[in-house]
Amino acid sequence: MRDFVDGTAFNFEQGQRARKLFAAVVLAALDDAIADDKKYGNGPEQIARWARSRDGRDVLSCAGIDPNERVVNGLMAFVANGVRTSVALSREESERRNAAEAEAEAA
Repeated sequence: MRDFVDGTAFNFEQGQRARKLFAAVVLAALDDAIADDKKYGNGPEQIARWARSRDGRDVLSCAGIDPNERVVNGLMAFVANGVRTSVALSREESERRNAAEAEAEAA
């Protein structure tokens, strides 16, 4: 029984690592699309094309993201904002965004 529990815990941990790896691929694709948007102006179309492709759907699924049209629209909106993923996921950016929302609600 103990071997079964250890094996199950190990498999779960490996699955979580794989999911994080695929999530990193999604973040890299977003950064590439943002760079394309700044350089060529077609970033949202590029990320939509990738997300709708078979490879994109497979990567999104492996990252634990349901590859539906709502997700594609969200990815396109994220790229259109032009904020790189490293900045968007930082604590400073989160605090700045929350402060701006609080000021907007107070006004």
